[in-house]
Amino acid sequence: QVQLVESGGGLVQAGGSLRLSCTASGQTYSFKYMAWFRQALGKEREFVVAINVRGGYTYYSDSVKGRFTISSDYLKDTVYLQMNSLKPEDTAVYNCAAGVGTASTWEDGMHYWGKGTLVTVSS
Repeated sequence: QVQLVESGGGLVQAGGSLRLSCTASGQTYSFKYMAWFRQALGKEREFVVAINVRGGYTYYSDSVKGRFTISSDYLKDTVYLQMNSLKPEDTAVYNCAAGVGTASTWEDGMHYWGKGTLVTVSS
């Protein structure tokens, strides 16, 4: 019954900003973490950032630290990804995900996935 739906992707010039949203529905009470991943054309999926939904603790990939910010709105069951100082290398399909525990990797710990939203950064 759980569904995650992303929005906010689009085309932006290098140096610009975008804010992605991920809204969850269904039985979300058991979520421990929510996270953002991305996958560029021809590359493997990459972890971007995660947030502990109760404590608010955040975990950032070095590639986006200082430029991207994850936040959540508990009442709306929504997680956001504010992306600033975008670079062409940030171009990818961005997926949000949710997990109820931990695993060896962030990806393996995610139980639910959205379908993704495309972010394209032009130079």
